[in-house]
Amino acid sequence: MAWQLTDDLETYLAAAGGFLRARPAEHTIMLTAAEAIRARGPGAFGGSAPLFGWHAAPDGTVRAAFLHTPPYPVVLTVMTADQAAALAGELAGRGRQAAGVNAALAPGAAFAAAWQERTGQAARTGMRTRLYALDALLPPDPPPPGQGRTATAADRDLLLAWLHAFHAEVGPEGPNQAGRVVSDQIGYGGLILWEHEGRPVSVAGRNRAAAGQARIGPVYTPPGLRGHGYGGAVTAAVTQAALDAGAEGTVLFTDLANPTSNTLYQRLGYRPLSDWAVLRFAAPTR
Repeated sequence: MAWQLTDDLETYLAAAGGFLRARPAEHTIMLTAAEAIRARGPGAFGGSAPLFGWHAAPDGTVRAAFLHTPPYPVVLTVMTADQAAALAGELAGRGRQAAGVNAALAPGAAFAAAWQERTGQAARTGMRTRLYALDALLPPDPPPPGQGRTATAADRDLLLAWLHAFHAEVGPEGPNQAGRVVSDQIGYGGLILWEHEGRPVSVAGRNRAAAGQARIGPVYTPPGLRGHGYGGAVTAAVTQAALDAGAEGTVLFTDLANPTSNTLYQRLGYRPLSDWAVLRFAAPTR
């Protein structure tokens, strides 16, 4: 079967929702994005309207899916190289504009190669990430001094400053949407601050749970406060908060260029699932 595309979220979930929910940790981006669109509408991520799609076997069984919420890159599930190339051709043929593709390494490379062939836009590798899933939470022992608390609207200015700094330092793919993230996550108690002697020293957030999984992020400690274990403590606290709120499990992405965070999350009980990369598309060459 050819790729089936729609701009209607409910049509997409009716067709591909079972496929996505069958492996919720690996499909965390699509599932949490769908929850955000349900909660805030099609403009949840800014840019033009989202586009969704799925690819099914001849018997109708869905084998692959994608989601595109501009201005963010196209996100792919695991799929064959032929499926990825066909999708790139379909989107390019429709005149769809894309900043890049975010996927596991093999399908991302196949999509980017086909996209370049159709559009003349070469790809460069942006952030490389590793997806982790929680086995069993292992809080720091002994914990650093302090305690966690849920952030409130009174913390908004501090959180905005920290998330702007996080974006400038880490350079995550996509626009800086600190204001949207802070407002949204405060709204459902999704940001935890670690405090020491009454002073916030670190922050961690969580997405709304989808198919039983909550994704952790962002996690940020200001440079002058690092090295005390606050980041590990606040990550453990927000993980526990997600589980207490009903999540069956939690996942997170790390920057593969940061060995400290990759080691830390494994000490907290997270295990690696898969490696991803964002491939950014350059301006057309023809």
